[in-house]
Amino acid sequence: MTQLTPLINSLPNTVAPRLDEGMAALGIAISAVQREQLLGLLALLHKWNRAYNLTAVRNVEDMVSRHVLDSAAIAPYIHGTTLLDVGAGPGLPGLVLAILKPDLQVTLLDSNGKKVRFQRQAVMELSLNNVTPTQARVEQFSEQVFDQVISRAFASLVDFVTLTQGLPATNGQWLAMKGPGADDELRELPAYVELQARHLLRVPFETAERQLLILTPKGVE
Repeated sequence: MTQLTPLINSLPNTVAPRLDEGMAALGIAISAVQREQLLGLLALLHKWNRAYNLTAVRNVEDMVSRHVLDSAAIAPYIHGTTLLDVGAGPGLPGLVLAILKPDLQVTLLDSNGKKVRFQRQAVMELSLNNVTPTQARVEQFSEQVFDQVISRAFASLVDFVTLTQGLPATNGQWLAMKGPGADDELRELPAYVELQARHLLRVPFETAERQLLILTPKGVE
């Protein structure tokens, strides 16, 4: 029994099997500790959401697919040692990626105080020593540069790359998680940015189309 056990025991008994099935479908092997952390994250998110409206997803079973598995689906495309999650909200996808990749240093950036408070609570309760929650507007953030800068639901592609223009390192990447309607946004990209790769994401238990767009400064392979 660990400190997370009582929290995890508050979850419906359908949640853990759904997580296990989904991770297996993604081909991602997780340790017992990582499984416990992911279940703990779900329990915390569900608990806090009742009072603080962190996410529009209310059902914790739906949180498994729409938040945890959706975030985990991009793990194969995470490279380097530093990741900035812009507009992280309650810490998605950054917290999930930090759990799956303990050697990755993740900075969560959001201007919403209650969401950053949740991030800090989750980092403490899940014993994550590779996550730095930060409350700030992205326009005012310039602490360092990162191997990858990711956005799940932050803004349009144009706003995303414009507001974070100086944050990817040399040879760094922008990663944008998008639904099906990204073609118009791609056509409006600034001239200094190009699409390096486009990956369709198959998220278990979800039928909506998801894709990951990987962008680089023009001329960088």
